[in-house]
Amino acid sequence: MGGGSSPKPGEISLAHNGILFLDELPEFSRSVLEVLREPLESGQILISRVAAQTRYPAISQLVAAMNPCPCGYLGSKRCACSLDQINRYQHKISGPLLDRIDLQVQVSAIENQQLLDQERKIDGDSNQTIQARICKARNIQLERQGKINTHLTIQELNQICPLNKELKALLDQAIDRFGLSIRGFYQVLKVPRTLADLAGMEPQSYPSTKRP
Repeated sequence: MGGGSSPKPGEISLAHNGILFLDELPEFSRSVLEVLREPLESGQILISRVAAQTRYPAISQLVAAMNPCPCGYLGSKRCACSLDQINRYQHKISGPLLDRIDLQVQVSAIENQQLLDQERKIDGDSNQTIQARICKARNIQLERQGKINTHLTIQELNQICPLNKELKALLDQAIDRFGLSIRGFYQVLKVPRTLADLAGMEPQSYPSTKRP
């Protein structure tokens, strides 16, 4: 977070306009993780000390990784964790912090044959192809609205992602089924809009977000 008797920027500010990667997320103290919530929301962090208050920029993309349990083998015969240990480990990540993470992906174990088959071709595009697609998607967003999707306001998002009757009904079910917060609801709009931009799919028509 930063700090010290003479406040200095921490990792979250050193990652400004970049990526903040936290490996083994539950191994960080809960108090540190909870401090992440405000800078993830506001893009800045305030360091308060007796002598002075210092505000640092903290606009970064948070990427985190964690094991499903303390030993890392949950679901296999090798796991020796009790249910209580698993719950304590997973609950170190609070609901409000998880609510600020747009995508949560569970990665399954690699099958033995995948490791042993050295001649097997890896599916998927090259890094260069993916990078080009990302750059193109960012340009689409900047040309359309002057900012990337993550920085859209609620009003702008409602204009760019208008919902018809069928979509409203679907999202109404999703809100109840997954217990979506207000923040989670708008993430549900931003993520597929971004996926569509990556695929080069523009809406047939959308209202302009430019003000006179």
